[in-house]
Amino acid sequence: MSRRRSIPWIYRYSRFILGGIALIGILITTYLTFLAFTGGKAACPIDQATGISSCDRVLSSAYAKIFGLPLSLYGLVAYITMAVLALSPNAINPETDKPLRKQVEEVTWLLLFIGSTGMAVFSAYLIYTSLVVIGAECYYCIGSALCSLALFIVTLLGREWEELGQLVFTGIIVATVTLVGVLGVYASVNPDRHLATVEGKIVIPQPTENAKPPKGWDITTTSKEAELALAKQLSASGAKMYGAFWCPHCYDQKQLFGKEAFELINYVECDPQGINPKQELCQKAGVTGFPSWEIKGKLYPGTQKLDKLAELSGYKGSTDFKYTLPQ
Repeated sequence: MSRRRSIPWIYRYSRFILGGIALIGILITTYLTFLAFTGGKAACPIDQATGISSCDRVLSSAYAKIFGLPLSLYGLVAYITMAVLALSPNAINPETDKPLRKQVEEVTWLLLFIGSTGMAVFSAYLIYTSLVVIGAECYYCIGSALCSLALFIVTLLGREWEELGQLVFTGIIVATVTLVGVLGVYASVNPDRHLATVEGKIVIPQPTENAKPPKGWDITTTSKEAELALAKQLSASGAKMYGAFWCPHCYDQKQLFGKEAFELINYVECDPQGINPKQELCQKAGVTGFPSWEIKGKLYPGTQKLDKLAELSGYKGSTDFKYTLPQ
C-alpha cells in the first residue's frame, strides 16, 4: 500500500497568507488615500533641518498621483482585488462543487501571479523614484512595496506550478508591460529630464507665456533637502522676499528654490492684483525693484543665488543646491 504524499504546509495555507498580506496592504493604502483626500499629514518623523517629514515629501510629489487621483487609491483597488482572488475559492464547497472550485483555483492562481508580478515591478519603480529622484523615503510606501513583494513570493511558493517555462515567460511579459506602462504614465512628471546643466546643476526653466493675475506662473521645479533646509532657515530668521506675480526675475528666484521649499519662504506680494497683496509693507521696506530680499534688516535687490542667500542668512547646512540661473 503506497503512502499518500503529505501536502506542504505552505500549499495548505498560502491563500490565507495571501489574504492576510493583502489586508495589510489595504490598511496602508486606505490610510494614505484618506490623507490624500483630506489633505492630512502622515504620521512620520519630522526632519529637523527642513521641518517636513520625508513621507510628506514623497506623498505630495507629482509621482503620488496618476490621472489626477492619488496613487494610493489604485493601490487600494489592487490589494482588494488580490484579497478577493486569494480567498474566493474558499467560498465554494469542495464536496458539492469540486470541479467548479478546481477551475476557479486554477484561474485565480494565474491571475494572482499576474497581479503580484505587476505590483512588485510597479512598487520597485516607485521605491527607486522615492529614494533616487525625490531623495526621500516614505515608510508607508516601503511597507506597501514589501507587501507587493511578499504577495509575489507567496504566490510563487504557494502551489506546485506545473509549467515553469510558461510561468517564467508570462512573468517576463507582465513585468515588461508594467514597466513600459509606468514609464509612459510618468513620462511627463519629471520637469528636469530635458533641461540643460551647468557645473552639475540644472538650469531653471523659463516661462513660455505671459503671467496671469493673481497667481502668475506655476513653479515647475522640485526641492531637495538643501533647498528645504535653507528655506526653513530664512523663514525662521525673519527674512522676507518682496516680489510681484508678473515679475520674471521673481519667478527665477522661486524656481531656484523649487515648489516645496518656496512654500516655506516669507513671500510678500507687492502688486495689488496679486494674491494677498501687502503694498504697505513693500513701501515701508523701501522696495524699488523685484525681487528684493530683506535679511537681518538689510535690503538686497535682484535675484539671489541660493549660495548667496545661505551666506547672508548664516545658513550652515548643506549647499548641494539643485538648480542654477541661465548663463
